[in-house]
Amino acid sequence: MTIMQVPGSKSVTARALFLAAAARGTTVLRRPLVSDDTEGFAEGLIALGYRVERGPEAWTIDGRPQGPASGEAAVFCRDGATTSRFLPALAAAGHGVFRFDASAQMRRRPLGPLTRALQELGVDLTHEGEDGHHPLTVRAAGIKGGRITLDAGLSSQFLTALLLVGPLTAEGLEITVTDLVSAPYVEITLAMMRSFGVEVRRDGATFHVPPQGYQAADYAIEPDASTASYPLAAAALTGNSVTIPGLGSGALQGDVRFAEVLERMGAEVDVSPTSVTVTGTGRLRGLTVNMRDISDTVPTLAAIAPFADGPVRIEDVYNTRIKECDRLEACAENLRRLGVPVSVGRDWIEVTPAPPRGAEIACHGDHRIAMSFSVTGLRVPGIILDDPGCVKKTFPGFHEALAGLRAEWDAS
Repeated sequence: MTIMQVPGSKSVTARALFLAAAARGTTVLRRPLVSDDTEGFAEGLIALGYRVERGPEAWTIDGRPQGPASGEAAVFCRDGATTSRFLPALAAAGHGVFRFDASAQMRRRPLGPLTRALQELGVDLTHEGEDGHHPLTVRAAGIKGGRITLDAGLSSQFLTALLLVGPLTAEGLEITVTDLVSAPYVEITLAMMRSFGVEVRRDGATFHVPPQGYQAADYAIEPDASTASYPLAAAALTGNSVTIPGLGSGALQGDVRFAEVLERMGAEVDVSPTSVTVTGTGRLRGLTVNMRDISDTVPTLAAIAPFADGPVRIEDVYNTRIKECDRLEACAENLRRLGVPVSVGRDWIEVTPAPPRGAEIACHGDHRIAMSFSVTGLRVPGIILDDPGCVKKTFPGFHEALAGLRAEWDAS
């Protein structure tokens, strides 16, 4: 049996860092993801005055329910969307003047629904350049709380940021959502808040967040389900088998359901409470699939779609256009470079299977494009990435891990 260890979840690590900083007491995070995004989040907390100690297997954070220790700070969020969206909300619950900026890539990504909601709650927040984008300044004096209506149709992270900060407000929050994408990520947030002592009540599209504090925890980070999609797809593509330990039917992350997509395509899938195994059968069926709730795995599916026995159509994924790059266009561009026919619309992409040829892949600085088309390279010689190092965002050792997986399969 081939077993591949996948690094900790980026989504879970980011939420855990917020919760640890907001909690009363000292939190230990076990096996957090160590990557550019999570290091950026931790360093953002340090800039705000939180004590964060990073060891090889665990990170320790002293919580401050009253908010940042620094009265004034400048935070550079790098490329991290969670850092860019969660930390301004955390800072707003404290007292001081906090300036946030991010990379050119992250400056292009939207913040507007979140920052407008914070402003409606009385937060003094100013965008210094384009409205609804970094850079921004928060002149924090705590958050009273109250009722808010939010459009989370572009990113569930807007809702998550407000849910996370709700217990730090004086009166709690009542958040009514008019649209929501990537709903499983909100379920991650609610489950993790529960682990830190706060129960959110949901009534249809309205979330009621009580103004009760978080309690520190000893918290284990599960492996990243989005990252697991690459070895799972690799097994389905090459007719091999791989098991990912630490992810299973009890996983917090919705992206573990990518295994179900592979099963629909003809792979054998075994999901236990603590692991997922995919075995390729030598056949990949075409399909039409709605991936609104697991949209981070869209590039993974697009990258193996040329090998299916019929068209692969992915629908309802407009939000992938506002990720690290426009992922629908990036997938289409790279498939065409490989000689594969592809059509793309506002919120869909359809791939017509054809034998790919070697080509240079345009990564657009996007870790998921680089990792997905590396999987294609298991079946197509001559695939070159123009920016292989961009995988450092979530999986710095990805190329070595994929090479090791390939070597183990070749040996067996």
